[in-house]
Amino acid sequence: MLYCGVDMGGTASRWALVDAGGALVARGESPGATGLIFTPEARAAFIAALAPAREKGPLAAAYIGATGAGFDADPRLRAAAAEGLQIKPENVSVVNDMVLAWRAVWPEGGGHVVTAGTGSVGFSLASGTATLVGGRGLMLDDAGSGGWIGLQAVRALWRHIEETGGTRGAGALAEALFTTIGGSNWDATRRYVYGADRGALAALARPVSEAAAQGDPLALALMAQAGTEIARLCRLIVARAGPGPVAVFGGALGLHPSIKTEILQGTPDLTLTFPTPDAALAAARIAVTEAR
Repeated sequence: MLYCGVDMGGTASRWALVDAGGALVARGESPGATGLIFTPEARAAFIAALAPAREKGPLAAAYIGATGAGFDADPRLRAAAAEGLQIKPENVSVVNDMVLAWRAVWPEGGGHVVTAGTGSVGFSLASGTATLVGGRGLMLDDAGSGGWIGLQAVRALWRHIEETGGTRGAGALAEALFTTIGGSNWDATRRYVYGADRGALAALARPVSEAAAQGDPLALALMAQAGTEIARLCRLIVARAGPGPVAVFGGALGLHPSIKTEILQGTPDLTLTFPTPDAALAAARIAVTEAR
């Protein structure tokens, strides 16, 4: 029998299988999904994201960290996970992905986490209760994340075009963004942005980083601002959850060196680490521990 761990995000879901001793047996990636299974389509996507993990053999237990899941036990999520993995509901745990991230980085406790990927959030269980800052979605916040960078870049570029009558002074950003969007007129932007999900909006962060690497001033300013916003989350999680080191990680940090520079400059009194946690593998090993 195998034990399954899943790190489910809106862009992709990563899974790992281990044996009873915690040794890695298999791993893979499936489409993204969320714990917001309030429609038949969302529930089907959740189940489909889990299905590939069960193909390697029968599963004894599973631990799943899913974006959008609540912090209280949800029988509906547990039932859907059991269906997707074809195991008994009592052998499945579904938690918010930040709970999994925290346990992956701080298995003995004592610290906090700030992540900046598609979205951004600060989280801690160091005090024994969940403390959350940020993470309110792109409509309200998620500042410093890939999705936020993409939206801010589109906004800044179109304001620049309105103010100057063209893209001069932001040519690299315009070329990179409009290539990804599929056109340089407003209709192309409107179709892309208002028809996009979180993953597609976050995909705009990569062309912004490419423009920053070419020295585009608007793109460089956005990279620095992203770092400033992530530093704010670091300060807030310590202020809310108490003293302790902060582990900062996520795909947005690798977009440009200035992001990490601004994070460090904005947190002079904090102890930061920059790990690369393997959340799916950590989840599988937690499944082994919880099954004992």
